[in-house]
Formats: sequence, structure tokens, C-alpha cells
Amino acid sequence: MIWKLSLTGIKSRLKDYTVLFSGLVVASMIFYMFLSLAINPGFMSHDVNAPGNYLSFIFGFGIVLLVIITFVYLVYANSFLLSMRQHDYGMFMMLGAKSSRIGLLIFCETLLTGIIAAVLGIFIGFGLTALISKLLIANLGLKITHFQVILPSAIIWTLIFFVAIFFLAALRNAHKLVRSKVIDLLHESQKPIKLSRKNGLRVFEAILGIVLLAAGYYIMRMPASAIFFIIPAALITIVAGTYFTFDSLFTLIINFLLKRKNFAYRGIRIFTLGQLKFRIRDYTRILSVISLLFALALGAITVGLNFNSLNDQAVKSTYYDATIIENSPAVQKNVDKLDIKTRSTYHYVETKKDVYFDKSEFEKTPLRDVKFKQNGNNFPIYKTVTLKTSELTMKDSYAGNVLRIQTNTLGKTVKLVSSNQLKNIQGQKKFITLITVKDFVKDYLTLMKLEKVQLASNPAMAQALSRTKPFSYQMILGFTSGFEFMGFFLGIAFLTMLASTLMFKVLSGAASDKMRYEMLYKIGTRRKVLKQSIRHEIGVLFLLPRILGVIDVLFGLRLFTALLPHPYMGFWVPFSIFIVLYFIYYAVTVKLYENLVLQK
Repeated sequence: MIWKLSLTGIKSRLKDYTVLFSGLVVASMIFYMFLSLAINPGFMSHDVNAPGNYLSFIFGFGIVLLVIITFVYLVYANSFLLSMRQHDYGMFMMLGAKSSRIGLLIFCETLLTGIIAAVLGIFIGFGLTALISKLLIANLGLKITHFQVILPSAIIWTLIFFVAIFFLAALRNAHKLVRSKVIDLLHESQKPIKLSRKNGLRVFEAILGIVLLAAGYYIMRMPASAIFFIIPAALITIVAGTYFTFDSLFTLIINFLLKRKNFAYRGIRIFTLGQLKFRIRDYTRILSVISLLFALALGAITVGLNFNSLNDQAVKSTYYDATIIENSPAVQKNVDKLDIKTRSTYHYVETKKDVYFDKSEFEKTPLRDVKFKQNGNNFPIYKTVTLKTSELTMKDSYAGNVLRIQTNTLGKTVKLVSSNQLKNIQGQKKFITLITVKDFVKDYLTLMKLEKVQLASNPAMAQALSRTKPFSYQMILGFTSGFEFMGFFLGIAFLTMLASTLMFKVLSGAASDKMRYEMLYKIGTRRKVLKQSIRHEIGVLFLLPRILGVIDVLFGLRLFTALLPHPYMGFWVPFSIFIVLYFIYYAVTVKLYENLVLQK
């Protein structure tokens, strides 16, 4: 009988459960996706090779962040779940149901909700993992044969995490309900909230909050070398400053507006302001958390997308795009596909102690290289230099070392001779062709194939060939691609959870608000005016953490000047996308809230 009543209650709140499920499913879906990419054994060991180590670390770090935020999110989601059902459970107990049976019922409902959401998220995660892995693989330019979309170990760990979290939540819910009085369950939403009237303390707290925020922003402007001090200090000051700002400044602003009669007594603004003031204590913590999560989400997407700029640094750091040391048909086939800009060929004879080069070839096409110097942001400025032919034979000279590295002849003496002399020298006759192309990114895959073909047939030249631009670019591409995808999906996960959390908090108070809106409607307030009041009230709750979160990001991006050459480049793109998605959540929350509190 109790189960039937419980199912009836769930059906009556199906829309609320749909909102709850959407957030939980997205959380488990993204959790599985990160886990499957981070611990995919065949993909990391056989296909990605060196960049795979970076990707494992990147996605593993993403999982740690996702675990933390998911845990915070589930705490609020569980509170929303409990607030929806506690009135019903109070009714069951008043009708004679035993508290132990009710405790078992809420335990099973909470655990079942988490398991269903996790399973649905995993199934959707299969498709998302397949899509994202294809994009990631295409960005890396690899031929993948060992990647597993359905990974049993990732499925197991995802289920373990979500079942464990919801098991603890179910125990907490059951314990709270069993120890609660029936009257408290029936009228929990109607309990009065005591508002502090100590304005002097509020002013001090507001000033302290602003000072702490300013201190945190100043700390984040310090040099990147002090990163181990910057992160904990900024975290403490900004978190505390955010809490004090919301707890006091928000109340002071509302009090100020309530005293301005010309503003407060227009329409039902005084009711809207009263609503916000009445809930200030409940919303202080959640608005602080939402603001910080908004900054993390927006920062993750902005920084993740900007990691792509490191690819340009990898292209600029090396002058020659490819090194050719053989004329096999496989090599020539790949060379024919390239849009070559310059080609320089140098013939040489290698002996046990010396390396003899044709001097006329260097005089005709001098060897070139890229030098760099550090600027104020710890990022190098690259400059192409032409190496002097006379310096190639000098011991320990820069030009000589560049030539020996290119030909894998470190430790040998470089000598320049004429073409006729070179023909008469006994030793291994070799050549090296250094080429540049018009568009490296366009020809990257062909250049990579070209170097791999030569590496397979010339293992003795592995040290020289592995240092060429295609291999360096592949490693940087793996590093930046991992951060780019991690930032994007962490941002989406944060956005979904923070917006859903705020939505849950607003909707959980709809039951007590319904009576107030019914009263206003009965005394003649138009439905249009009530809707406007709802939009303003919820709009303030969504707007305040967004403003503070954007300010946090604008200052926080300076932390990444040690990793990114231009951390603010194109920041308006993710900002715009994020604000649009955030507004969609606001509109959905307003619509759901209107359906709950306004009469049809």
C-alpha cells in the first residue's frame, strides 16, 4: 500500500523528477566519458604512444575535478528530492505508517533514483564517448585501431561512485525522516526564518567581503613563479569574500531599495523584495557555491579552447617542416603530395671521427634555424636566423651543433670540402633534404607519414627523426587537444550542475510560495503582474552569481599566462555561448516555477 502511495506521489511530481533526472544523467554521462578516455588501455598503449601519457593525466585530472563538483551537486539534488517527498511521508506517518517502514521506503527511493540515473547516463555516455573520441582522434591525426567505446572497467567505476554516493544519501534521508516529528515533516516549508537586524554588523561584513575579494584578485595578479602561494591564498580569500558579499551586501541592497518608496511601491515590487529578503539566509550558501561554480565552468571552457594557441607555438619553434634521408618509393609518394615551399639538399660522407660536407651546397642555400628569447610573459619570441657557413666547422658552435643534430652525428667533427674532394673521400655516402611547406597544418598528416616511413627503415636515425617538427607537433597536439576537450566538457558539466542546483533550490520553495501568490491573485493582482514578479525574483537569483563569476574569471585567467601566450584571446566566444545556455536554464526555471505557484 505504501509503495502504491509512493508511486502516486512520484507521478504527481513527474516534472520535478524529470528536472532532477536530467542533471543526474548528464553528471553520470560525462563522468563515464572522462573515465573511458582516461583509462582506455589499448588506446593509450598502442595508438597514442607518448601523447597518451599526457592525455591520461589530463583526463584523470578532469575526473578528480568532476568527482568534487558531482559530490557537491548531488548534495543539493538530494536535498531537492527530500523536500519533494517529506510532506508525503509526513502524511503516511500521520495515517499510521511505521517510521521504520517510511525510512526503508525513502532509502529505497533515493538509492533507486541514483542507480537509474547512473545507468541511463552510462548508456548515453556510450554515444557521447564515441562522438568525442572521433573528434579527439581526428584532431590528433592518428590511425586508431584499439579504442574501446564500451569499457567494462569505466562502467564498473562509474556505477560504484554513483551507487556509493546515493547509498550515503539514502542513509542520511532515512535517518533524518525517522528522527523527525510528523508535524515538522508536514510544515517544514512553513517554518519562519529569523532575520538579523544588526545593520552595523552587516555593513562590516559587506566591507570585509569586498576587501577579501579585492585581495584575492590582487593575489592572482602576482607572478606565476609564486603559484604555490597564489592558488591556496586566492582560494581562501575569494571563497570567504564571496560568502560575505552575498550574506551581507545582498541584504543591504534590498533594505536600501525597500526604503525608497518611489521604487518599492510600484506594482508588487515590495512583495518581490520581501521574497528575496525572506530567503536570504537559505540562498547565501547556494549563491556563493553557484558563483564559484560559474567561474570554474566559464574558466574551464575559456582556458580549454585557448590551449589550441600552443599549436602555433609548436609550428613556429622549428624552421624545417620535414627531414628526408632516403629516396625510397614510399618516401617519394608522400613527398609528391606536399605543397613544398623550399627544398635544401646537403650531401655528406660520414667516417668514424669526421663528417665531410659539400661546402658549395651551404653557400648556395645556407642552413637556417629558429632562435627564441623569453618575453615578460615567459613565452618565447621566435626569430628565423641564417647560420653562417664559416661557423659550421667551429667546435661547439651553435651552427655546428644544429647541423650535427640534423644529421645525427653528434660527437664528430664537421669539415667542409669541395664537390670533387667529397667524391674521393672513403666512408658512408649520405644526404639530407630539409623542406618547408606552404601550410604545415594542412600537410601535417602527410608529413607525419613521411617521417614514420623513414623511421621504420632507418632505426639508427631515430634520435634525429623523432625531433622533427611533425613529431613535436603531434605531442603538443595531444597535450592541447586533451585540455581543450577536458575544458569544454568540464564546463558543460559544471554549467548543467550549477544551473540545475539553483533550479532545485528555487523549485523546492514553490510549495510555500504558492499560497502567497494565490492570496495576491484573490485580492485582484493580475496574472501578468505575478509573472513579472516571478521573472524579476528568479532573474536576480540567476544574475548575481553570474556577475561575480564573470569577474572571478576575468581576474583568474591571469593565472594561465605561464601556460598560454594569450589567455584572454577570443574570450567573448565562450562567454557568449555560456550566457546563452545559462539564460535557457533561467527561462526553464521561470516556466516550471510559474506552473507550480500560479493557478491555471
